[in-house]
Amino acid sequence: MPTRQLHLAQAGPAEVAGALAALRAEVGLPAMFPAAVREEAEEAANDGGRGAVDGGHASQARQDRRDVELVTIDPPGSMDLDQAVHVASSGRGYIVRYAIADVAAFVRPGGALDAETHRRGTTVYGPDVRTPLHPTVLSEGAASLLPDEDRPAVLWTIGLDAEGEITSSSVTRATVRSRARLTYGEAQAHLDAGTAADSLSLLADVGRLRQARERDRGGVSLEVPEQEIVPRPDGSFALELRRTLPVEGWNAQISLLTGIAAAAMMREAGVGLFRTLPPADDRDVARLRRTAAALGIDWPDEVSYAQLVPALESRRPAHAAFLAEATSLFRGAGYLAFGVPGPDGGAPVALPADARHAAIGAEYAHVTAPLRRLADRYATEVCLAHGAGREVPSWVTEALPALPETMTTASRTAGAFERGSVDIVEAALLSGQEGEVFDGVVVDVRDAPDDRATGGGAAPGDSDARRGEVERGEVMLREPAVRARLDGRALPLGERVRATLAEASVPERRVLFTLP
Repeated sequence: MPTRQLHLAQAGPAEVAGALAALRAEVGLPAMFPAAVREEAEEAANDGGRGAVDGGHASQARQDRRDVELVTIDPPGSMDLDQAVHVASSGRGYIVRYAIADVAAFVRPGGALDAETHRRGTTVYGPDVRTPLHPTVLSEGAASLLPDEDRPAVLWTIGLDAEGEITSSSVTRATVRSRARLTYGEAQAHLDAGTAADSLSLLADVGRLRQARERDRGGVSLEVPEQEIVPRPDGSFALELRRTLPVEGWNAQISLLTGIAAAAMMREAGVGLFRTLPPADDRDVARLRRTAAALGIDWPDEVSYAQLVPALESRRPAHAAFLAEATSLFRGAGYLAFGVPGPDGGAPVALPADARHAAIGAEYAHVTAPLRRLADRYATEVCLAHGAGREVPSWVTEALPALPETMTTASRTAGAFERGSVDIVEAALLSGQEGEVFDGVVVDVRDAPDDRATGGGAAPGDSDARRGEVERGEVMLREPAVRARLDGRALPLGERVRATLAEASVPERRVLFTLP
């Protein structure tokens, strides 16, 4: 799911870089791979993954699909390329071919590399550097779908009708060869200029159709813009937002489409790993409405969250800030392993009749980012086995019960680092402006009565009863778009205020505003 993304341009302020290094140590991000892991990864890279042929199933034929003119579409500078796409017309609809890096071909079950990926769980992206799931000799080399290189892949073929609904899906191991590595900007420029290849133009068509089907399901995709920390000539820096391009949303729909197809396969197989999310809590939605008010975004009472989001434009700073804050609605996301014994070795976990992911509006599985996310390697193997009419391999079924907790722990670590990174950047942005007054809206008050916590008005006399008590809350500034702690007496929830910056400490990762 979407997260708040930060990118540190150039070297960045030294104080920020130092604070980020300290944060990594505090949350426990591993600094480097053990020697045995590096050696195993280099060996797998040297033989092209043939040492762990077909994820432990040498009998499964690998199709030669180097004829498919695949391309990758990613942020500038990306080298860990999980996906390559090709879209064609079927006459009455579309055929989507989606090649995914075949990581299982490089990772020997039970080996040192396998154990290390279970320890890490996910790649963690920081503003300055990233902490990868796999050694870069694989993630940016032999396993990555780099252009003009033959690569082992898992190839999904999904048929769609003219409205973008799934009519068929299949998956197999294949050898592929990507034709080009496009950035989002390059892909968008080709589409805007009318010079895009047929496949890219059809991807845009399919992306729009799938966005419409998502809205029909009640799903919501957030286009969270990347915040870039840009140094200024005077030694200070600014936070700039890189707007989200339309092609990013269309490309993301191909990944979501594949995850939905994978979930359907797993339900049919009776074993698998779903990505889950409960509906948003009403209190979180109410808090987000107050954030909208702080940013000057009109959100009428009769308009739902799912109806509001498509109308927002990430190139507008206020909208971009709202989309970043809206990630709070994705709390509670997790994984559900089913058809295998529970973590305690008990009876097999049954799949509920309805296990939809609330933000997607459909049952969904992670299968498209195995270079960056551990769960995808296992979920993919379930689909491959089911598609080939084979039993799911034992190394997969034995690992599935523990994967939800492994991924939850990894996500928690990544989330702690992400939140700390935002705190560091916002503190650095405001440092030196202590004592200045900023316009904002009180969007949260801690330990408030239920009616106030959900956005309701305070009871008569409530402010008088609380007069003299110092409360802790949060304020959303109008400019810059920072959300920070606010201390004051009788904080007026949902109201506009002029708050004084009392502290902005990069080492302490703290920003504090006060009301008199």
